[in-house]
Formats: sequence, C-alpha cells, structure tokens
Amino acid sequence: MSTADKPRVDVPHLYDKYGRAITDLRIAITDRCNYRCVYCRTGNDGAQYPELPFADYLRMARVFVSLGIEKIRLTGGEPLLRGGIIAFVRELSQMRTLSGKKLDLAITTNGHLLAEMAQPLKDAGLTRVTVSMDAVDADKFARITRVPNGYESVRAGIREAQRVGLDPVKVNCVLLRGFNEDQIVEFGKFARDENVVVRFIEFMPLEEDRVWSPEVVVTLNEIVRTMAQFMPLVETEHARSETARRYKFADGIGEIGIIAPVSQPFCGQCSRIRLTSDGKIRTCLFSVIEHDLYQRMRRGDDDAQLADYIRGVVIQKEARHHIGESDFIPASRTMVHIGG
Repeated sequence: MSTADKPRVDVPHLYDKYGRAITDLRIAITDRCNYRCVYCRTGNDGAQYPELPFADYLRMARVFVSLGIEKIRLTGGEPLLRGGIIAFVRELSQMRTLSGKKLDLAITTNGHLLAEMAQPLKDAGLTRVTVSMDAVDADKFARITRVPNGYESVRAGIREAQRVGLDPVKVNCVLLRGFNEDQIVEFGKFARDENVVVRFIEFMPLEEDRVWSPEVVVTLNEIVRTMAQFMPLVETEHARSETARRYKFADGIGEIGIIAPVSQPFCGQCSRIRLTSDGKIRTCLFSVIEHDLYQRMRRGDDDAQLADYIRGVVIQKEARHHIGESDFIPASRTMVHIGG
C-alpha cells in the first residue's frame, strides 16, 4: 500500500459550513453516451467536455479518500464506454477509507454493455451497480432511448449483474407526466419478478432542452397512490444521508425507492460531491459555478495543496437547491454533462 492510500487519522473528515459530512464522491469518467434519452439529450449534441486520463482521476480520488470519502460512484455519460475502466476500478479497490475499510465502489450505467462487463467489474472490486431504465416495455424503451433493440440488452445486463453478485442491483426510472407514468405499476411488478430494487426519480430541470416545468413532475405521493392500485407500499427505515425514501410491498416481496428532490427535498442531509469528466468539482447538481481541481493539478499543486483546495470548495457547498422557486437559476451544466 502506497503512502497516499494509507488512512490519515490526523486529517478530519470533510464538513461543509452547515455541518454536513461529505463522504460520497461521484466521478464522471466520460461525457459520451450511447443512448440519446429524450428527457436528457436533445439528440443533436454529443459530448461537450473532454475526458481525463485515468491516472488523473485516480490521483484526485486518492486525495478525496484521504479526506474522508467512503463511497465512490462512477458515472458518465455512459461509463462503460471508457476503455480501461476495469483497471481503474481495480486501482480504486485498493484504496482504504480513514477507518481502514474498503471503499464502497458503485457504478451508474444504462446497462447496454453490462452483460459482458459485469463479471470483470466484480472481479476488479466493484461493489454495486445501478442501471438507468425508464420503461419495462420494449417499444416504449426504444422510443425513450432512441436506440432500437436495447431493452433486451439491458435486461441481460441486470440479470448478469445479479448472477455475479453486484448486489443489490438497483434500477432507476425517471418519471415524466404524459410520457412514462404508465410504467409505475409495471416497474412494481418488475421489482418483484426480477428481485431488483426499483427507484423512481422525480424529473428535475437538468435536461438539455431546458423545457422542465412543475406540471411534468410525477411526485412521490402520486407514485405511492398509483402503486397502491396494484399493491400498497409500506415505508421502511433509511439512512439520513440516503437520497431515496424506501418502501416494501405490503406482502413483503419487493423493494421500491422514491427519490423526490422536487416535492420533498433532502438537501439537509446531502453527503455528496461530484467530479466532472474534465476535472471540475461540483458541490451540488444545481451549482451555477464549478471549481477546477484539474487546473490545480496541471499547475503543479502537490496533494496537500489539492486537499486544502478541496476543503475550501466543500465549505462553499450550497445549503439547498431552489427548484420551483422564483429565484431558481438553472445549473451551469445539464445532467448528462455532470454525472448522476
């Protein structure tokens, strides 16, 4: 174990000025995606930001871990498009938290390439996987993703991830009124039949077209009411920093999560910070400014200087977002260019 990977018990965890411990880092390793989901991309623009060498992401990750990060999630774009991702996961898996434990390593993917990569990722040290999937009907899935014949590839990826032990496999569905809210009950059945955790996400103003309106949001309360037409949900306990409210079906079979940043914001317990594919720190999905960690590396800062810079950035983390309020300012990047 290198010196950079050893626990540094003399360094306090990262805290923002509101007393929130920052323990969860999300790293976007590419701005490219092989899907063009209609609520996310316009379909006309591709990647807008560059990718860094994995060695640079690795150095940044080591500094963050030395400051108390315990979970790292790889995102994109579509992270499985990056050649070398298996080796990158293997390097990350060698790091240890301040308490000496292994990192919780996860990935968010559209699942299209997952069937062939699940076993190598598991062998490299990946802990968990989340698959973004917005319909369980093949035709509707194709209309949403604008990719023909993708549905069976994604289902195969989910099943392979389960087989190799990337548990629990979570399936994220973004709901839009008039678009795919008819999939709520179908996803409930899917959660039970496939033994996955389905998580519904309220639609946020982060799409490239910037056409979001409150009327399009399918809220947590509406999801619960709709699912009750199939079978009632019973809320269960969840960690304070967890983004999803967790539910079981009344008969105990199947789990549903609902992430409700619009109708029931959870900003007060936020433990997350993000790195974009070009090495910028974002303290919130809805940040209007970014902090260029990569530029600090390029100019020659050592790890201690990078750590000091990160501490200064985290102190500036926003108290909350302002979705739906009169003073709301759209984020400086859309979701696909931030990383989930």
